[in-house]
Amino acid sequence: MAVNEAPLRLGVIGTGLAVEQLHWPALRRMPDRFVVTAFAEPSPEQAARFAAYSEVDRSRHHTDHRELLARDDVDAVLVSVPIPLLYGIARDALAAGKHLLCEKPTGTDEEQARAFLALEDEFADRVVLVGENYFYRDDIRHARALLDDGAIGKLHLMAYRRAGQSVPREGGFSSTPWRQRPQYRGGVHLDAGVHDIAQIRMLCGDALGVHGGVQWANSTIDSPSDLTLNLTFASGAIGNYTACYSEIPVPAEPNDMRLYGSEGVLVLSGPEAQRRVTLVRADGSTRTDVFTGIDNGYYGELCDFSDAVRHGGNVVGTVAQSVTNMRIVLGALDSAERGAVVDLDPADEPGVPLWRPRGGTGLFDGMPGVRTSEE
Repeated sequence: MAVNEAPLRLGVIGTGLAVEQLHWPALRRMPDRFVVTAFAEPSPEQAARFAAYSEVDRSRHHTDHRELLARDDVDAVLVSVPIPLLYGIARDALAAGKHLLCEKPTGTDEEQARAFLALEDEFADRVVLVGENYFYRDDIRHARALLDDGAIGKLHLMAYRRAGQSVPREGGFSSTPWRQRPQYRGGVHLDAGVHDIAQIRMLCGDALGVHGGVQWANSTIDSPSDLTLNLTFASGAIGNYTACYSEIPVPAEPNDMRLYGSEGVLVLSGPEAQRRVTLVRADGSTRTDVFTGIDNGYYGELCDFSDAVRHGGNVVGTVAQSVTNMRIVLGALDSAERGAVVDLDPADEPGVPLWRPRGGTGLFDGMPGVRTSEE
């Protein structure tokens, strides 16, 4: 693939909350990599809002994504639409000759996941990245590097907890009607939960089996509010993940991941504004790395995508990786229905590669944010 250092001409399909709050803050910091040349949005109000904050001319707006895909001044597209619409628009984009950065998950169910996998083979000359930003998050990548260096020895147990109130609030993701009445299996656990599964796989490796249970305890969403699952990993480790999206307020929760090894413990904790990775060594000493000003991985994700288009090579956030994340959630739902352990199919791409910025020598070269260490 020829090297081209000109900014990618990007078309944005869907300009809702994910673009406004997640993707655009990263894109606006990357004028050397991306220029938005067109956008597609059926809602006039939402289109006007995007044009206002992005300063993309309204003449570049289309109500139909197929009109955008017909443009010659679009090299690649960012698809950020409701989950039931992802596959059809992704396929249209690839068929139109565009490179594709598509929001997760890979469809609504196992059938669409298989269809997404087939796209990679059918359009092998296109770059396809599914937006699993946790693969690119600085604190998670740092924790993975510590594990790769043997900081806690052999991992034997993972414990991961996420709990908080989730009710419709104006301007929040929970207010979206298609999320309140999801037309995809598992609701919030297939939407938000695949991020946590990505973190689990990034740090614990691939899973062999899952035993899950669910509860419906939130009347504001038409899907399970609670999911707990036990995992067995290919490494021999075991783990538990619990997610609670509560209708009522809950006390302050220690929403963290703890990894117990033969020579230490690793803890990932803290809100987005201040992520913390704490290593507790066998002698009781500790080291905490604090990450501030990081953007949850969207900047790195966009770097990986543009580098693959410009220079060739593989991305970390492949369709196969996203499908593997999705299948763990679907397996947990199957297990809950059957009341039995479900064996998981082998991953199409075993293991998650550790992404590093292209041309850098470390994990954080050129990345936004600050890392400080406390012994």
